[in-house]
Amino acid sequence: MILPTLVHEFLTISASRFPEKEALICGKERWTYQKIDAYTDRLACALHDRGLRRQDRVAVFLDNSSETVISLYGILKASGIFIILNGLMKPRKLAYVLKDSGARILITDTAKAGVVEEAIAHAGQNAKDCQIVWKGPEKDIPSALAAASMSWQEIFKGVDSDNQADKRKITQQIPKCIDVDLAALIYTSGSTGDPKGVMSTHYNMISAARSILTYLENREEDIILNVLPLSFDYGLYQVIMAFMFGGTVVLEKSFLFLHNVLTQIEKEHITGFPIVPTILAMILKLEDVQKYNLHTLRYMTNTGAALPVEHIRKLRELFPKVDIYSMFGLTECKRVSYLPPAELDSRPSSVGKAMPNCEVFILDEEGRELDPDEVGELVIRGSNVMKGYWNAPDLTAQFYRPGPFPGEMLLYSGDYFKKDNEGFLYFLGRKDDMIKSKGERISAKEIENTLHEIEGVSEAAVIGVPDEIMGQAIKAFIVKDNKKDLTDKDILKYCTNNLEIFAVPKWVVFIEKMPKSPHGKVDKKELKNL
Repeated sequence: MILPTLVHEFLTISASRFPEKEALICGKERWTYQKIDAYTDRLACALHDRGLRRQDRVAVFLDNSSETVISLYGILKASGIFIILNGLMKPRKLAYVLKDSGARILITDTAKAGVVEEAIAHAGQNAKDCQIVWKGPEKDIPSALAAASMSWQEIFKGVDSDNQADKRKITQQIPKCIDVDLAALIYTSGSTGDPKGVMSTHYNMISAARSILTYLENREEDIILNVLPLSFDYGLYQVIMAFMFGGTVVLEKSFLFLHNVLTQIEKEHITGFPIVPTILAMILKLEDVQKYNLHTLRYMTNTGAALPVEHIRKLRELFPKVDIYSMFGLTECKRVSYLPPAELDSRPSSVGKAMPNCEVFILDEEGRELDPDEVGELVIRGSNVMKGYWNAPDLTAQFYRPGPFPGEMLLYSGDYFKKDNEGFLYFLGRKDDMIKSKGERISAKEIENTLHEIEGVSEAAVIGVPDEIMGQAIKAFIVKDNKKDLTDKDILKYCTNNLEIFAVPKWVVFIEKMPKSPHGKVDKKELKNL
């Protein structure tokens, strides 16, 4: 048996094994593996006919939808590189990504025509040369962009499961990639500047996905609910992994309507539910979670940002029979570590140990590996380490550095960690998220965990602000759950009793809503403007 080496080959294999099985459920749409395979074949041929060549970039500017999933696999079958962009992206950022990536084709919806037209006008010549595939009424296509347009509906006229002509064309006319070729550019949110395109090869993505599937013990019967944007690698990999093992993905546009999300778990017999801290905070605010029948849930996962310890305790109380995986990762290598569910109660603040086929070190500024409980930078080694940043060699050299063996590169994460005597990892914060006050280096994460222990605190975030005397002073932002009338004195008293004096906030600010990135992370850059 020939083993698959390219991301899209797993879709084809699953389609041959489970042709009539539902692979994707999106709203009222229910897509079998065979149907998705046929549609992605047709798209690959259409993109090739319009001049797409091996390793050309294609941007996908859509909301979470079946069209997004079809696009990414069609692009890969055409030997292209996909770029999935958040459907809420603004014109200036869209213009930047199109220009930076040199995208040859943009796949989008006529509902986003205004944003696209403004972005194209704002961009340089590279973006103006970009052809556009429009889903939606042709009358809604801007006249200025009509000449370089294709219709999504026209591409798929007459497509069915008996698509041997499309398969022959892919086999005979489209040059095939190999696993060291790029599969995706995953643009980070760019909270501190322009977004960066992380270069991900086929073997990077397959290796990372296999490691995650190993410890989650996924099986064909698993049905995964994905409410995270496909532009976010955590959301994207839910589809990639499910199609690798032949599972089913239930794709939602967002997690903002929590009733719909919990209803889907009950209706579709969901077994896997990936979350981020924002989703958990929303769940914990509900008073009637128990009314939903969630007995089919086998596991929940978290990454992106560490869960507050108090939230983990409450989650365990809500779902005592569900395996909860606390994980750590970053786009530059997809995933780093996981904590086995059996360890969660005894070490809830840990993000575990390195996942299979991955190795980690904690190093000081001189590159010396540190002993337990010493704080340093997390460094990652493995085939999950991506190839660096697109069009940014200096930035790549800063984070991707030569390893101990010829030709390999290590990822310097920019995250402060420590490990205990048994080798379990503890995330302390980004280098730029550490607070230096009164001569001490303080973890914002440690303070946030303490704040979440206070009854009545729904969400908490901490930043350092300039202070002439202390260097930086600690400022805490609190969202209350409205069940308890908290004051700043209550917060400061609890912190004084539970933190070192240098870690007690100088200021406490109550806010109605925590600013978030499109991926659900707290936007600390925005907090600094409050």
